[in-house]
Amino acid sequence: MARATGTMARRIESGLIWLLCVMPLLILAGQGLTDGLTANPVEYVLRALGVWALRFLCVTLAIGLIARFGLWRRAMVYRRRIGLWAFAYVCLHLTTYILVDQALDWPGIVKDIVKRPYITIGMAAFILLIPLAVTSVNKVRRAMRPRHWLWLHRLVYLIAVLGVAHYYLLVKADHRDPILYGVVILALLGVRLIPRRRGAIK
Repeated sequence: MARATGTMARRIESGLIWLLCVMPLLILAGQGLTDGLTANPVEYVLRALGVWALRFLCVTLAIGLIARFGLWRRAMVYRRRIGLWAFAYVCLHLTTYILVDQALDWPGIVKDIVKRPYITIGMAAFILLIPLAVTSVNKVRRAMRPRHWLWLHRLVYLIAVLGVAHYYLLVKADHRDPILYGVVILALLGVRLIPRRRGAIK
């Protein structure tokens, strides 16, 4: 009976994680249906998708710390899932830029990447995310040496910093939000310098 109850609790917990991850998309869809995407819907959706990708990256970093210090060991079960959701939001962000904002104007896109630093940085972050997403598949991960996999996935720290830089350079006036995310990410990275509790997850 206790085992069945525990299984049900984990299923509910897993379902809630899925719901929380997809909720931003549902909110955007609802705003689209009710004309709530502001006077510039393309820019609004682009910004929202990018910010949510950054938020999920922050959550991924935070989960590693939560498990590392033994606060909630089961959090590690969801780290890969949330990391993949971060990648999904980045993909949607990039797809919206290419298909909607630029209308597949490839010369214009290449020009943007070369001449606009925030787009150059954003593309670099996306490219670095690809191997992390690919090696998150169980079959691929098992084929790699654990040490190599661990070193590869430490790229997430650099990606998070690049994400903040992309956001900061994108914003033209009020930089408070990107600065806030920068502080959060620096704090999450800085806490990793604190000695780990004995028996905590690496």
